[in-house]
Amino acid sequence: MKPLHIARYIAIFSVAICPHISWAAASFDEVKAAWKPSDTQILDRHGQLLQRVRTDASVRRGQWLALADISPAMRSALVLSEDKRFYEHSGVDWQAVSAAAWANLWNTKTRGASTLTMQLAGLLDDDLKRASGGRSVLQKVQQTVSAQWLERRWRKDQILEAYLNLVPLKGELVGIDALSQTLFGKAAHGLDEHEAAVATALVRAPNAAPKLVAQRACGVLKALHNRNASASCDALEMFTTGALQRRDYGASEGFAPHAARQVLRGAVGQAAPTRITTSLSAPLQRFAVQTLQQHLRELVSRHVEDGALVVLDNASGQVLAWVGSSGELSNAAEVDGVTALRQPGSTLKPFLYAQAIAERRITAATLLEDSAAQIQTTSGLYIPQNYDHQFKGWVSARTALGASLNVPAVRTLVMVSPDAFHKQLVGLGLPLKESGDYYGYSLALGSAEVSLLALSNAYRALANGGRTSATTLMLGPKPTTHAALDPRAAFIVGDILSDPLARARTFGTDSILATRFWSAVKTGTSKDMRDNWALGYSQHYTVGVWVGNASGAPMWDVSGTSGAAPIWAAVMHYLHQTQPSHAPRPPTGLVQVPVQFAEPNANTHNTLPLEAARSEWFIQGTQQTHFAIDNEAISPYKKRDKGQNGLKNVGPAGVRISSPTNGTIVALDPDIPPNHQRITFSATGSGVRWLVDGKVFARGTLAHWLPWPGRHLVQITDARGCVLDTIQLEVRGAGVVNTPDNRTKSRPQVATRACVF
Repeated sequence: MKPLHIARYIAIFSVAICPHISWAAASFDEVKAAWKPSDTQILDRHGQLLQRVRTDASVRRGQWLALADISPAMRSALVLSEDKRFYEHSGVDWQAVSAAAWANLWNTKTRGASTLTMQLAGLLDDDLKRASGGRSVLQKVQQTVSAQWLERRWRKDQILEAYLNLVPLKGELVGIDALSQTLFGKAAHGLDEHEAAVATALVRAPNAAPKLVAQRACGVLKALHNRNASASCDALEMFTTGALQRRDYGASEGFAPHAARQVLRGAVGQAAPTRITTSLSAPLQRFAVQTLQQHLRELVSRHVEDGALVVLDNASGQVLAWVGSSGELSNAAEVDGVTALRQPGSTLKPFLYAQAIAERRITAATLLEDSAAQIQTTSGLYIPQNYDHQFKGWVSARTALGASLNVPAVRTLVMVSPDAFHKQLVGLGLPLKESGDYYGYSLALGSAEVSLLALSNAYRALANGGRTSATTLMLGPKPTTHAALDPRAAFIVGDILSDPLARARTFGTDSILATRFWSAVKTGTSKDMRDNWALGYSQHYTVGVWVGNASGAPMWDVSGTSGAAPIWAAVMHYLHQTQPSHAPRPPTGLVQVPVQFAEPNANTHNTLPLEAARSEWFIQGTQQTHFAIDNEAISPYKKRDKGQNGLKNVGPAGVRISSPTNGTIVALDPDIPPNHQRITFSATGSGVRWLVDGKVFARGTLAHWLPWPGRHLVQITDARGCVLDTIQLEVRGAGVVNTPDNRTKSRPQVATRACVF
């Protein structure tokens, strides 16, 4: 009997003993739908690819590719090499089977008779997979029958497409997409003839040595050209060796790695989906990454290498852009600056002023004193300073917030209390680790640690009239919001943050913070220039930017307008290239009235304007039209019998030490250079001399003293040496260099000359 007839009888027998094939009912579409890549694609809101992340470490599978997305060279090479009569047979190449059987009969080495359809059947059915010793006779018969089943149900193009996606090629690589990306660093549609020849050679021997793979690839090239391909084969071994050594298919690839990680975190404990659609916008994300990196390159000489940026949709809370780091510019690119906790500096001030306005402790026109302040606390003396180390005198709350003055903010926190402000911040979604009493009055200047995401969402609450909700990286319905701020106070604070004249005292009138459309913005810098921020919003968007170093190292000479603000401005202008932004409508319960400011002139008894007259917003019931400083309130010192230390004051009435107060405790900060920790002494009267521990060190009503650890007696005397007033203070801490400015004897000496006034 002829071998051909024998094979056909075997097939018929197989049909009889295998009445049901478990996978045979599966259609091409079902097999394709069941395909699970080892990577998850993170898509933007419009389906554009943002990031590819490997989520299956057991195998390396790419995306399922349509046959049209695979290069013609690859398709031709595979068919010519593995199954020349693929388009002619019906699953089994009986001519090849006959030739193989005849060759085996004569013990002649020949190529196997397995067709692409038969190989695909083996890939689809675990029972038909090839073992190390080859397939058994029964498996071969079943494979033959299965191939014929496939041919009846699937088209040829579907069979070829499925095979190219399912075939194991090298090591952990499965499918042409994974192989092409790994070995050749390109998509499968770009494979040329040499690359296709190497890929096809790996089908028969996935883990063969480079030399053997090159030899087989040479044969494929000859089959493709149907002529002598010796010239093309000459350099093929070197090319093959290089390709097999490549591992260019990274575990993650794209321009939103931190957002992708955040999205996948929700899939822990369950199979990661093939694709996840997020709320991000790919064009905006790409622009944000490029803008951040470009600006940080300009700041590299100032010891800045890290940054982060987030853009929120005001209405939905959806994240439109999430840039966690500066990428290749950073030494800690894996750290997500959007969620990392950092000190926010002055960016907490808007919420403090909003709370004080809502509680009717101040108005936007209330005058606050920006001058040297020494606040007694349980842990010592707190002495706030302004960013520029200059005081502006009496200013309105609008100017104090707009110009980001520190001392008025601390004075405002004294009214509100740290504990109440702490509760307000927690209500805005800033989960502070410690209590308000722990942070104390430094909370007004941003001593707590917050994340960029949480802080940006708090500014989003200002944009939404005091209402807040959680942020999300996923598309969905509009969230349910709840009130976190008084809407009237939120409006007033937003009006201040959008006022270029309010910030002119510090930032000038032509600041990078000014936009051609309505926007409200606040900058901040933490202690020792470790963190720089710009937070702001328009009618539709909230943008938050952080610049610094993930290591916590300080920056060099970077301010709010030179660090994060230019990035914030660039992103805001990108968002509003065509979309307008209008100022919010005032909520009910607000009134706008004209106001005037004045202070007395001690020489002429006339009044001078503190600030220009303007129209100001008030919560109804708190409005007034004139704000002035009473001269008597500035110098409240009247004749007294005893000094602040309880000792008899023998000086004339009105000549006293006005600052610091008796019993002051000064705590030295080891992080601040000693020369920047001088204590300011002030006195009323004129012609006084200052003594510390009996030694004269300054003259005049103001004096600056470099503190030295220990207890000290401070006195003022007149030109004759008569003691006019005395206080005691204590300096705690070490590390101050003993200089002529503060060198005293071990035992304080006290001036005690008796004088009659």
